[in-house]
Amino acid sequence: MSETGGEGWGQSGNPTSVFAYEGHQGPEEGGMKNEGEMRKGEEGQGREEDEDYDSPPERQIVVGICSMMKKSKSKPMTQIMERLCKFEYITVVIFPEEVILNEPVDKWPLCDCLVSFHSKGTNERFPLDKAVEYANLRNPLLINDLNMQYYIQDRREVYRILQEEGIDLPRYAVLTRDPDRPEECNLVEGEDHVEVNGEVFPKPFVEKPVCAEDHNVYIYYPTSAGGGSQRLFRKIGSRSSVYSPESCVRKTGSYIYEEFMPTDGTDVKVYTVGPDYAHAEARKSPALDGKVERDSEGKEIRYPVMLSAMEKLVARKVCLAFKQTVCGFDLLRANGHSFVCDVNGFSFVKNSMKYYDDCAKVLGNMVMRELAPQFHIPWSIPMEAEDIPIVPTTSGTMMELRCVIAIIRHGDRTPKQKMKMEVRHTLFFELFEKYGGYKSGKLKLKKPKQLQEVLDIARLLLAELGQHTDCEIEEKKGKLEQLKTVLEMYGHFSGINRKVQLTYLPNGQPKASSEEEEGPKEGPSLLLVLKWGGELTPAGRVQAEELGRAFRCMYPGGQGDYAGFPGCGLLRLHSTYRHDLKIYASDEGRVQMTAAAFAKGLLALEGELTPILVQMVKSANMNGMLDSDSESLTDCQQRVKARLHEIMQKDQDFTEDDYQKLAPTGSPSLVNSMKIIGNPVRTCDQVYALIQRLTSQIRKRLEDPKSADLQLYHSETLELMLQRWSKLERDFRNKSGRYDISKIPDIYDCVKYDTQHNSTLGLEDTLELFRLSRALADIVIPQEYGINKPEKMDIAQAYCLPLMKKIQLDLQRTHEDEAVNKLHPLYSRGVMSPGRHVRTRLYFTSESHVHSLLSIFRYGGLLDEVKDQQWKQAMDYLSAVSELNYMTQIVIMLYEDNNKDPGSEERFHVELHFSPGVKSCEDEENVPLGFGFRPASAENQEKQTNQGSLEDLSQDEPDRALPLSELVSIRRSPMIRNRKTGSMEVLSETTSGSSSKGASYRLFPSCSRQSPEIKPTGLGSLCSGLFSASVLGVSSSAPNLRDYVRTHHRKPPLSPGLPFGDDQPAP
Repeated sequence: MSETGGEGWGQSGNPTSVFAYEGHQGPEEGGMKNEGEMRKGEEGQGREEDEDYDSPPERQIVVGICSMMKKSKSKPMTQIMERLCKFEYITVVIFPEEVILNEPVDKWPLCDCLVSFHSKGTNERFPLDKAVEYANLRNPLLINDLNMQYYIQDRREVYRILQEEGIDLPRYAVLTRDPDRPEECNLVEGEDHVEVNGEVFPKPFVEKPVCAEDHNVYIYYPTSAGGGSQRLFRKIGSRSSVYSPESCVRKTGSYIYEEFMPTDGTDVKVYTVGPDYAHAEARKSPALDGKVERDSEGKEIRYPVMLSAMEKLVARKVCLAFKQTVCGFDLLRANGHSFVCDVNGFSFVKNSMKYYDDCAKVLGNMVMRELAPQFHIPWSIPMEAEDIPIVPTTSGTMMELRCVIAIIRHGDRTPKQKMKMEVRHTLFFELFEKYGGYKSGKLKLKKPKQLQEVLDIARLLLAELGQHTDCEIEEKKGKLEQLKTVLEMYGHFSGINRKVQLTYLPNGQPKASSEEEEGPKEGPSLLLVLKWGGELTPAGRVQAEELGRAFRCMYPGGQGDYAGFPGCGLLRLHSTYRHDLKIYASDEGRVQMTAAAFAKGLLALEGELTPILVQMVKSANMNGMLDSDSESLTDCQQRVKARLHEIMQKDQDFTEDDYQKLAPTGSPSLVNSMKIIGNPVRTCDQVYALIQRLTSQIRKRLEDPKSADLQLYHSETLELMLQRWSKLERDFRNKSGRYDISKIPDIYDCVKYDTQHNSTLGLEDTLELFRLSRALADIVIPQEYGINKPEKMDIAQAYCLPLMKKIQLDLQRTHEDEAVNKLHPLYSRGVMSPGRHVRTRLYFTSESHVHSLLSIFRYGGLLDEVKDQQWKQAMDYLSAVSELNYMTQIVIMLYEDNNKDPGSEERFHVELHFSPGVKSCEDEENVPLGFGFRPASAENQEKQTNQGSLEDLSQDEPDRALPLSELVSIRRSPMIRNRKTGSMEVLSETTSGSSSKGASYRLFPSCSRQSPEIKPTGLGSLCSGLFSASVLGVSSSAPNLRDYVRTHHRKPPLSPGLPFGDDQPAP
C-alpha cells in the first residue's frame, strides 16, 4: 500500500472498518470480512468495549461489492477497497459469490451504495438480471448503472451510443445475419475489399463479432502487403493474436466491419473514475505481432500516457453516456486524431499505486457527497491542490538526443526485369479507359484483378494468332508470349512482384534505332511496360532486420550488444511512449518489406512482416516524396544520358578530354573505374562475350537431366535464369553492333545476384564478368544523376526536393511541437526521465533518392571544402565510395543542450552519418580508407591541436583479425567507450592503421557550422538553413561493433554464409 491518510480519509490515517473474505485475514490482521462475519461483529460490538479501540460511529455508509469472486478478490479491487475503508464513515462489504448465484435478492446483504458489474466467472456468468432486481428493491446509490451494462455487451449498441454522443469512431458498417432482418445482411466480398450493405471497406479492414464478450477480432490485409489476416483473441499466456494466411471473411455470425486505423503499433487504454478523472496507458497493439510484453512478474507491460484536452473531453463523454463511473475504453491515435473503438465497462488499472490512491479518493468523495447529507454525517468536499507540472531536466547529461532522421535504401533483391512493347489492340485501349488512364495519359496496374485482365488479353490474342496467322494483330507474338509467361509466374498474383504500366502515345512510338526495318505506324498507341522481379530476398530481410537491431544503438543507453537486451535505450523510449516514430516507404514492394523488416528488428517484434507493414509503414499519399517515375526523365536527364552514351560508344582508350567530360568533379572512384575500363567499346565486347559464355553454360546445364529440375536461390529455376540472361544478351547489343549502355546496370545487377546467391552452380568467368560490369556500372549509374555539379543539383531537385522539405520540417518541429504524446510524470514509476521525447523519422526508398540526396548535401553549398578541413575529409571519403549498395543509409541526428540559451547557436547540434550499405568480400581490398571524426570529449580536448585534427590514436588496440570463415564484411564503428556521464555515453573516437580497411567513415559527423562566405541561395540555402549549428564536445555513440567483436570473440549475429557482407549501421 502506498502512503496512508489523505484529504477526505479517516483522521488517524488507518482503516476505520476493514472486512475480509471467508478463510482470509481477520480484522486484527488488517484484512476484509465477508457479510456473515460483519453481522457477528455488529452483534458482539456492545459487549466488546476496549478503551484502546476507537469504535466507528453508529451509522456507517455501507458500500457493497456485488461481482464474481474473481473480480472481487482481484488485486486492484482489494487495493482500492482497502483505501476506501480509510474514509471515517465508509464500510465495505463484499457479496459472496454463492449468495449472488444461489440466493434470492431479498436475502442479499444490505448496502447504501452498490458497486456491481457484469463479468464472466470461472464457470458461470454474473446474473445481471438479479443485480437489476436488487437495485430496484433496495434503491442504493449505483456507482455504475446496471441497465446500461446490457448495451455494453453488444458492440452495435456501443457504436450507436458513441455516434449519438458525437464521439469519433472508425468508419463502420454492421452485418447482421438474422432471418428476420435480411436487409442488414448484404455482403459482397472482393479480392481486396468487402462491401457491407453498400459500404465498401478496402483492405486492411477489421472484422469484430457484435457480441462484446467475443474477443475473436480479425484484421484482413491487402494482397499488396502479402494478404492473410491477423486473428486476435483474449490473451493466452504470452500470445494475444496469430497471423493466418486465410484472406476470406467469416461466413457465419454477425459482425461489425470497420476501417483499419494505422496507430503505429500502439493502443491506448483509458480508465475513468467519474467524468473528471481519466488515467491512460499505452501498450503494444495485439495486432502487431501477437506477443504480449510482460514484466518480471508476468504482468503485461503498459505505460501511463498523458491525454490531450480533446481526449479528456472524450473520456468525460464516454463516462456520462454509458453512465459508468468506473469505465474503461480503447483509444486509437491515428492520423492526428483519436478514435474510440471499444467500451469495456467496469475496468481498473493494474499495478499503479498512484491510480489506486486516486480512485479510492474519487469514489470515496463521490459516496460522501451523495449520501453524507442523508445520514447527517458532517462532511465537506476536500480541496485538492492542482498537480504541479514536472519539468524534465537532463541532469548529468550535456546533450539530449531530440531527433533521428534516416534515409535508407532497400535490402538485397532479385534482379529487376523489364519488357517494353507497343500495343494497339482495342482491348488494351478499353482497359486503359476502364481504369482512368486518359486522365493523366498514364496508368499503373498492380492489383491482382488488373493483372488478370492483362493476362486474359494476352492469352486471347495469342489464341487468335495461333488459329489465324493472317489476322490483324499488330502486337509481336514473342512479346505477347513473354507477357503471358511473366504474368503466369508463381501461380498467383501479388502487386509486390509484378506491375504493368501503360502510357498513351498520341502519334505512336517513334522509331528507336536505324536497324528497325519498319517505320512507325500512324495513329495512337499505348506503350506497355511490364516490370517484374525486384523482390526483397530472404537475405534482404535479414539485412534489414539486423540493421534495425543495430540502429537501436544510435540512441542513448543503447551501447553494447546491439542484437538487443530488453533494456536497450530505444526499446525503453518506445515502450514508454516517449518515442515518436514514423516510418515511410515508397510504393515498391521491396522498399515496403525492407521497412517492415527494419521495424521488426528496431522494435524487437516477432512474427510475420505483413501485420508490421500494415500498421507501422506509411506508403500512401506520399505525393512522390519517395517514389520516382523512371519512365519520365527530365530534360536534363535526357541530355546527360545522351552525352554519357556518346562518350561510352568511343572505340578507343579514354583520353584526357574524356576524363574531363566524364569526371569533371575528379571523383577517385570514377577515375579508377575509367582506368580499369580503358577502351569502353572493347570492355563492352568482353562483357558481351562473357554473357554469351554464361548463357551457353546454362543451356548445357538444362540439357543435363541431373540439373534440369535444380532449384536456385529464392525458388528460381535454371530456365528462368536462362531467360533473364538471354534477354540481356539480346538487348545489350543491337543489330548494328552498338551497345545499349542503359543495360549495364541490369547486367551488373544480375551478375551480382548470381555471384552472391547462385555461386554453387560453379559457372565459369562470373567473377570476371562481375569485375568488368561493376567498373562500367560505377561510371554509368552515378553519372546518370548528373555529370557536372549543376546537372547533379538539377536532377537531385527533380528527385528529392519534397523529401528535403520534409526533412527540414522534421527538424524544425522537434523543438516547436509540444503536442506530442508524452508520459504522465506522476504515474511514471521507474522511468528516470519521463519528459524525454525523441522524434524518429525513417524514409525507405530506392537508389535514385539516395544518390540525389547525397548530391544536394555535397553540392548544395552546405559547407566549404576549402575552408573546412573536416568537411573536406568527409567529401574525400564520399568520393572514394564507388557504389551505394543495398541498405545504404544517410542519418541525421539532432541534439539539444538545455543548459544553453534558447537563442544561442550552441543550443542545437547536428550530426550527419553515412554508410554505403552491404559490401562484397571480393572487393575487400578496395574499401576506401576513412578515419571518421567527432569533436573530442571533454577529457581529450587538450590533445586536439585544431578543429580538423584527429585525436591521439595511440591508445587504441588493433582489431582482432577475423578468420576467413567469419568475414561478413561488417564495417566496424571506430568508437570505443570512454566514460559515462548520466544517461548519455561520452565517447572518444579512435582508429588504427591495422583496422582501417573496412572501417566505416562518419560522413558529415558533427561540424555543421556554415562558413560566413557561403551565400545561401536556392536549394543550397535550404540545406544551409537545415544544418547551421555549432560544434559541442559530446556525442552519442553509434553501434560499437568493434567492442562487440573484441568482447565476444565471434562475429555479430548477422546472416551466416553470405558471400556478400551484411549491412552495418550508419556510424
